[in-house]
Amino acid sequence: MRPKSFFPYLEVTFAVTVWGASFIATKLALREVSPVTVVWLRFAMGVAILGAATAARRQFAFPDGRQLGYFAFLGFIGVTFHQWLQSTGLVTAQASTTAWIVASTPVFIALLGWIFLKESLGRLRIAGIVLAAAGVLLVVSGGDLPALAAGNFGAPGDFLILISAPNWAVFSVISRDGLQRHPATRMLFYVMGLGWSFTSLLLFAGPGMEEIGRLSLEGWLAVAFLGVACSGLAYIAWYDALQALPAAQVGAFLYLEPLVAVLVAALLLGEPLLWVSLAGGAIILLGVGMVNRASG
Repeated sequence: MRPKSFFPYLEVTFAVTVWGASFIATKLALREVSPVTVVWLRFAMGVAILGAATAARRQFAFPDGRQLGYFAFLGFIGVTFHQWLQSTGLVTAQASTTAWIVASTPVFIALLGWIFLKESLGRLRIAGIVLAAAGVLLVVSGGDLPALAAGNFGAPGDFLILISAPNWAVFSVISRDGLQRHPATRMLFYVMGLGWSFTSLLLFAGPGMEEIGRLSLEGWLAVAFLGVACSGLAYIAWYDALQALPAAQVGAFLYLEPLVAVLVAALLLGEPLLWVSLAGGAIILLGVGMVNRASG
């Protein structure tokens, strides 16, 4: 394989690896500041990197009013609301549990396609959806399924993380049209920039800038990793890979994300490697694989 053709594989591997570690970095930052401060700092850095990339690629262009409204809506659901759900959820949810739940997102995308786009599900997809749902229940219950029946839904943050999965599916489906009309880097710059501006309102209405001074070196390293690597470079690498490789091939790399999260959470946060979580995660990935295979 020539070095040039190998580079997209390095890019997509980099993206899913840092996204897998993002849950752990968020947990570390949340030890020192509130969720809204973490999100605000993270996307301030991400916007700066995407802006520089847009300018370097000479893709900058002012959107018209209709495009601006579209980007603003995407920014709200994909950045402001989505990151609030995940960051707030991670206050009480384990990073490894969060990663397994987020891995079920393709299932929600398939369901949205069935409900709104009249896409056929078929037996294999239905079986995959049921299997992935069973895996999620196994992960959040820690194997104690009767507790869920009694109304005990794992940690409080697990519920917020579960909401974030269909929310990201909605964002992904609505983004499809825009990504066909605009260069990915430029579109992401506006979406992330507008989402960050909405987060600014939450920051100044809440903790304000005072919390930022409480960050230690470890806290700043965690936030810098989230902003520079996860919200900036990883997005650029992901969409560069999508332009060079088939979408299904790139999407398959997402299976690595929860595995990275589980290993890094065990190493840095001391989260236990429970057999029930690993089994539930494997069931989720098998169900998602069935859904993707049926759509291929």
